[in-house]
Amino acid sequence: MRKDPTGRALQLLSLLQTRRWWRGVELAERLEVTERTVRRDVDRLRDLGYPVDATAGKHGGYRLAAGAHMPPLVLDDDEAVAVVVGLRYAAEAAIGGMEETSLRALTKIEQLLPHRLRRWVSALHSSVASLRRAADDVVDPEALSVLAAACRDREDVRFDYRRRDGENSRRLVQPHQLATAGHRWYLVAWDRRRHDWRTFRLDRLREPRPTGSHFTPRQIPGGDAARFIASSVGSIPRHHEAKLAVNAAFAELEGVLRRVDHTPIEMEADSCLVRIRDDDLDRLALTVARIALTAPVAVIEPAELADTVRRLATHLTA
Repeated sequence: MRKDPTGRALQLLSLLQTRRWWRGVELAERLEVTERTVRRDVDRLRDLGYPVDATAGKHGGYRLAAGAHMPPLVLDDDEAVAVVVGLRYAAEAAIGGMEETSLRALTKIEQLLPHRLRRWVSALHSSVASLRRAADDVVDPEALSVLAAACRDREDVRFDYRRRDGENSRRLVQPHQLATAGHRWYLVAWDRRRHDWRTFRLDRLREPRPTGSHFTPRQIPGGDAARFIASSVGSIPRHHEAKLAVNAAFAELEGVLRRVDHTPIEMEADSCLVRIRDDDLDRLALTVARIALTAPVAVIEPAELADTVRRLATHLTA
């Protein structure tokens, strides 16, 4: 069956969006047409305003060039659902102003979804709830942009920083890498005045200013920012600490506790006592709930966490 030229052109556009470069013969094979037809479809896309670059010759091919405007995207079902789900959670990101922008984009895309996909996405959103972040956890998008550019350009930065104890300080650092952990953003940098590596939470950081001086990058301890943040953040005393009794061997909890600050206290063949720590009581309650999916668990202390877990269980039962 011969394909409609318009449908074939859209399929060609979709292919061009998935790779930086396509050989003409590859496009012809994918579209099940001749290379001459591919050339005509490329001309059709150009007439519609899509900038398609071409190289002639035996090894010639095509690529979708950057234009003055972003071209419409052609997505398959799985890609469309992934974009919608991603935008939904971007609307709850810890970046100031991201919520409204993400919701506008989400509304536009959801209106275009076929009915079957719209029902699937609606069911997903109605069945999943997210813990709300505190207002002071929000990151200034302009600060994020300044720090990202400074990491890229290897440029020193000054900024005001609110320490964990609430005291304010001024820092001069060599920013190396940005990273995320959960809903928080971190900067890994060499502190020039303290002559050591430091991890900074971006929601506590204000008015970063490039100094104009550049530096030679150093090797981050542990090899990258993710490992360094995991070790440095994990070593900070947590605001909340809990003691749990679990009716399972400690080895069975490895997957659940992999990303949780925890310490085994007692380990028996079929039970264990575990201490877990976090700076958010709700996240501790969710950790208890995840453990409960593996084995029966009881909160020994603190009473505040036990009450939170009981409320969570009541809501889930309801």
